[in-house]
Formats: sequence, C-alpha cells, structure tokens
Amino acid sequence: MSIADRTARTTWVGPLASGEGKLSQGSRGALDGLPLTWASRTEQPGGKTSPEELAAAAHSSCFSMALALKLGENDTPPERLDVTATVTLDAVDGVPTITASRLQVRARVVGLDEEAFAAVVGEAAGLCPVSRLFAGATISVDAELDESEPVRHAG
Repeated sequence: MSIADRTARTTWVGPLASGEGKLSQGSRGALDGLPLTWASRTEQPGGKTSPEELAAAAHSSCFSMALALKLGENDTPPERLDVTATVTLDAVDGVPTITASRLQVRARVVGLDEEAFAAVVGEAAGLCPVSRLFAGATISVDAELDESEPVRHAG
C-alpha cells in the first residue's frame, strides 16, 4: 500500500510549437487551469508554467519537509527554512533532458553550527523522495544558516 497517490492531468491542444495545455488535478484545485506552452518552457514564461517549474516546486517543497524532519530529529527544529530549487532543462544527445536541480537553502536554526547543519542537510538530501526521483541528474545543495536576529512580532 502506498503512502499517497496524487494525480494531475494535462489537456494539450494543437502542435507543440503553437499549441497549449492546461493542468488539472484531483486535489483542492491549486493547479487547476494553469496554462503551459512550449514557449513558456523554453523561452519566457509569460505568466504560464512548465514541467520544469512544477518539478522545481516539487523539489523545493519536498526538500524543505525532509530538512524540517531531520532538524527536528536532531532536537534543533527550524524557525524558518527558505528553499529554492532551480531545475535545468538541457539538450542531451539532441533530446531535452532535465539535467540538474540546484537547491539553495537559507535556514534559521537555533543551537546548530555550520558543520552540524551541513551534516543534517546531507541526511535530508538522501531522504527527499523528489531528490531520488531525479537520480541521474546533478543535484546540488547550497545551504547556509541565517544568523540574523529573529523578527519580533508585536502582540
């Protein structure tokens, strides 16, 4: 039995260069109606999305969850994690291929030095299912602790 199954559907109309697609999904509709085109994938997005942007969203959210889990298991839960993923589409032997996902992490974690943080980041990298999905692609993580003063909220 699986932990979860999620479904998304794309309806594409027309040829690749001039056609367009729309996403829909079975959950709460966050992706419903998102437009995508070949131009939004390979040129300027123009308010549309692409499979690579969706893969980047999946990777950044997955990695942030894996890192939050590992930091919690280390008894140093994060105050804040900012994770950005940049997914690269490149031609490999003339075929468009996702070749890399670069993760940039900025974390506010109390009671953790850079060396211990790097070790926990490494554990999270091996835990994230989307990282494992990208097996064969180059995945890099640039992670740093945010040492600035925490934001105080009036209240």
